[in-house]
Amino acid sequence: MQFTLYSRDYCHLCHDMLDALLRLRTPERPFTVNVIDIDQAGDPELLAKYDELVPVLFADLSQPELCHYFLDEARVLQLL
Repeated sequence: MQFTLYSRDYCHLCHDMLDALLRLRTPERPFTVNVIDIDQAGDPELLAKYDELVPVLFADLSQPELCHYFLDEARVLQLL
């Protein structure tokens, strides 16, 4: 499984969400995280959409977000 996390370098909530997500990873629940810094992505549409929402976590970019601001551990564990 791969998660996508829209983030910012200076965002403490973003760092907190990534840390909380990585604590859920075990040999029995492997996953990767693609962290995308919306300020560095070079995509004005992405920046406009998620500017005030980061961190935003997705399991599948074609589906609605799993959570933003804080990790919804229960939703993530359901997927794992």
